[in-house]
Amino acid sequence: MKKEESPAYYPIFLNIRRGKCLVVGGGEVALRKVKTLLEYSAEVKVVSPTLCLELGKLKQDGSIKASKRNYQKSDSNTAILVVAATDDPKINERVAADARQQRVLVNIVDSPEQSDFIVPSHFKRGDIIIAVSTSGKSPALARKMRNKIEEGFRTEYAQLALLISKIRAELKQQSITVDADVWQEALDLDLLINLLQHNKVVEAKNMILKKLKMPGGGNT
Repeated sequence: MKKEESPAYYPIFLNIRRGKCLVVGGGEVALRKVKTLLEYSAEVKVVSPTLCLELGKLKQDGSIKASKRNYQKSDSNTAILVVAATDDPKINERVAADARQQRVLVNIVDSPEQSDFIVPSHFKRGDIIIAVSTSGKSPALARKMRNKIEEGFRTEYAQLALLISKIRAELKQQSITVDADVWQEALDLDLLINLLQHNKVVEAKNMILKKLKMPGGGNT
């Protein structure tokens, strides 16, 4: 028998701000999925005959829309992605089939092989998101690795990302293009993080501009 190949996952970050996302299921697993979607500013709709206490509260305060009934095919009509999080495999499979028919990305909780996408273990600091995936092989290992990385993550990296964003915006206003390799050479992370640790933001900016060989480097 030919060994089945593992899915070749394409790593991607989706902008779901104000995007309509459907979660089918009303238990604790569905709640976790809903919280993550809300964290990234999605418009969440939940469909389930019953809702756990916290999902009920989210409905009451207007954080989500929720329909206390059985799933219907039309529920995914306007969704940009769907999460099937019920404890009934047949319902989950039906949700997935309907979503694919409408060309909507679908995730079946705890069934990566049946999903179009999986959600990696991740953490967010400012605009920096660190994600770890084992391609669905071991969520526990992915979480352990994420925790290990998170322990050593310096908050100054988020500050550095914001500083670089401002520099890029200034260069764009001046119609200046910098080669990607030059940017790599300009980002001496150890030195920059050390400067930011001591609140030397101007010095960090000057250092980057100088290494980019830009006018104003050292004089900002």
